[in-house]
Amino acid sequence: MPLPFKHLTSTKQLTRADTEEIIRVALEMEKVRKKGKSDLLKGKVLAALFYEPSTRTRLSFETAMLRLGGDVLTAEGIQFSSLYKGESIEDTMVMASEYADIIAMRHPDQGSADIAASASRVPFINAGDGPGQHPTQALLDLFTIKKECGTIDGLHVAMVGDLRYGRTVHSLSYLLGLYKNLRFTLVSPTELTMPEKVTSFLKERNIPFAETTDIAAGLGADVMYMTRVQQERFADKAEYERLKLQYILTKPMVEGKKVVVLHPLPRVGEIETEVDALPNAAYFRQAGNGVPVRMALLAMLLGKA
Repeated sequence: MPLPFKHLTSTKQLTRADTEEIIRVALEMEKVRKKGKSDLLKGKVLAALFYEPSTRTRLSFETAMLRLGGDVLTAEGIQFSSLYKGESIEDTMVMASEYADIIAMRHPDQGSADIAASASRVPFINAGDGPGQHPTQALLDLFTIKKECGTIDGLHVAMVGDLRYGRTVHSLSYLLGLYKNLRFTLVSPTELTMPEKVTSFLKERNIPFAETTDIAAGLGADVMYMTRVQQERFADKAEYERLKLQYILTKPMVEGKKVVVLHPLPRVGEIETEVDALPNAAYFRQAGNGVPVRMALLAMLLGKA
């Protein structure tokens, strides 16, 4: 089943049928990845435009395209692009559409993805627009939850850390809202609580949630989604230093528990390295899941799934 849209800018445009189909195709793409390489997208070119730092998202997009037999053009950093000279996002997209068959862009400004998609003449994927949305991360998170827990319906999900600026938890909340009988525990400092746009969405969907500053309230959840406090979103460095390590997940806190620990990475101290060896520490598997999910999206948006 093809996706009912040309561009992916937000998880809010997805239906449950869309997410289930993406998960299905991603499971098929895992088989392709294990074989090494496919010619499915041979002759196709991805423009990977990353105007904000990225490791996992950029590498997994590029890996996904290469695994499917396509090629990749890259641009990294605003200071090394024509955006630095004052070129508009719209002109950049029109230009990139002449060079590539599909575009993935990360940009520091919220709303930049919608601007880019409106001008792109080829399929466009939002790879993160500042504190706005990160739909492909949310889809790989959903894929990971399904693989780790066996289901998504009926889960208790705890989100911990920087919920105000964390685009990953915003995007994932909207996706999880498509499923049944979920409940949330939202753990954060009072300065970094989940924004009203997300809590209002949960209320509209009649999804129960509790807000707290106590991380212990989330340890009984099925999934604990840890986040870092994002230095790049703070104008006041002292405020960042005060908040950055309010929550630190340790081995004794989760050892022997059923809770699956996720993190979009990078971590900056909020999960101790001793946790890594635990069977319920799923964040590196989560990062690996970015490849088959992005393979699925590239193929589906190019009509080749």
